[in-house]
Amino acid sequence: MKIGIAFDLKPAAAAKSADVPDDYYEEYDSAETVESIATALRQIGHQTVLLGGGAGFLDRVRFDPPDLVWNIAEGAGGRCREAHVPSICEFLGIPYTHSDPLTLAATLDKAMAKRLVRQDGLATPDFAVIRQEEDLEASKFPTPPLFVKPLDEGSSKGIRNDSICRRMMEAEERVRWLLRTYRRPVLVEQFIAGREITVGVIGNSSAVNGGRDTVEVLGVLEVIPRGGSNPNFVYSLEVKRDFVNLVEYVTPPPASGPQIKRIEEAATSVFRALECRDVARIDFRLAENGTPFFIEANPLPGLSPATGDLPILARLLGIPYTELIEKILTAALARLNPAREVSASASGWR
Repeated sequence: MKIGIAFDLKPAAAAKSADVPDDYYEEYDSAETVESIATALRQIGHQTVLLGGGAGFLDRVRFDPPDLVWNIAEGAGGRCREAHVPSICEFLGIPYTHSDPLTLAATLDKAMAKRLVRQDGLATPDFAVIRQEEDLEASKFPTPPLFVKPLDEGSSKGIRNDSICRRMMEAEERVRWLLRTYRRPVLVEQFIAGREITVGVIGNSSAVNGGRDTVEVLGVLEVIPRGGSNPNFVYSLEVKRDFVNLVEYVTPPPASGPQIKRIEEAATSVFRALECRDVARIDFRLAENGTPFFIEANPLPGLSPATGDLPILARLLGIPYTELIEKILTAALARLNPAREVSASASGWR
């Protein structure tokens, strides 16, 4: 099978503009990540072609469409940017991996995702959305402490070690800085003191998989600051850029069996509620009383073998990178071809 990989590359340092924040391209992938995915797919037995993103993707996919698009493209623009590639694929009738346009747009807008999971009875911090500075006067913030971040960004863009605001004045100043720096809406949510938890989920719910539910938890990962647990720890941009020295990753987290089960059930409930497809990473703050509070869903989880939380989780579980890619591909192929059992190997499709 010929698999085309859709992606957006981080520009070389010299090509970055001084007019944008230094984390503007943080969500984009490195050439090493793209090549790692391509290598894994070839090891499974498939042919790969690099489609890139944006207008270049559109030209290539129309000129020589692959059998399947492996989508990790973040896109450019507003909250629907991650939906660009799957929308084009659906228009052209080309199968693709990962979630559909609706889910990608709904999850990138963190307030929208929180409303949807709350509707399903899941816990998430109270929040407010600020779209312009004029909104500050009329806004009703949750009770401090507050956590202030961009509404529709990922990869900890706009999240710093000082994103926790303990006074309203601090929160308002942070909102103004984010609005001016990123020119995107801002999410102000109640900060949950506790532990940083992320859960890898693979499979498809009955809603997107012809009535069959194959959703399963890959594993539960805790991000712990070196030097000991800290209920005010922030998995910030500064931390992610120096994760080797600043944090350690633990799976399963130090917790009782029932507590782990509660986290896993919350993660699969979020996965189903948001109708994620094939794979996602679900982030929680585990409160000191044991309640997992939903923070966000990542239906395009980072796949860098070195720095991606999902590959790190897989590695700690003893799952090689190629096997992780194969698991995601197998879930996608089973969803796309429900009439028969499929494998991710070249002989298992078409």
